[in-house]
Amino acid sequence: MTIHIAAKPGDIAETVLLPGDPLRAKFIAETFLENPVCFNNVRGMLGFTGTYNGKKISVMGTGMGMPSIGIYSYELISAYGCKNLIRIGSCGALQENVGIRDVVLGLGACTNSNYSQQYNLPGSYAPTASFDLIAKAKKAADDLDIPVHVGNILSSDVFYDADKEAWKKWANMGVLAVEMEAAALYMNAAKLGANALAIFTVSDSLVTHEETTSEEREKTLTDMIKIALELA
Repeated sequence: MTIHIAAKPGDIAETVLLPGDPLRAKFIAETFLENPVCFNNVRGMLGFTGTYNGKKISVMGTGMGMPSIGIYSYELISAYGCKNLIRIGSCGALQENVGIRDVVLGLGACTNSNYSQQYNLPGSYAPTASFDLIAKAKKAADDLDIPVHVGNILSSDVFYDADKEAWKKWANMGVLAVEMEAAALYMNAAKLGANALAIFTVSDSLVTHEETTSEEREKTLTDMIKIALELA
């Protein structure tokens, strides 16, 4: 057991889906997995392991923000040997052609965070997804006839930004959407030798100001979930 995860060795699969909301993890386990077993409820951060199409797979909440997913992904890789960590979450669209409920695959994760400073690198680090997982996710989406956007996203430390126009600067660089976790996940995976990918459903648009409800975000993001499950 680690400080934040109460699972025993073997309780967690090599492939883990990581929604931010622990209730979404519970919903996914109960809806999509066969014989799900809860392996963690420390701090209410629910985690479950079951099977999908005969393959062992886990799903666990991570909370919000890079510090939180940084803790959980680090422990999952270093203490439990997880090899494929797939964030599934919501994002805000920064481009007009990225619509509400569209699916986005985060090829790279720009960030305004200082997370990478811990590595003392002699320059700027560019966090990216695992090519293997990106390729598999795109093929799964094509096979499932689910259109996806593939490209850069922004992992932000700030939800309520004092600079209301800051997002436009990222949009002008072609960034597709904004969220709050992927960059830390990608950096942890790179440092520890694991694979990582972030898959998003667009919950709101900073361009059109459309948005989904919290209930929709918890229970109706099925296209994203179906793609992620195919990566086990």
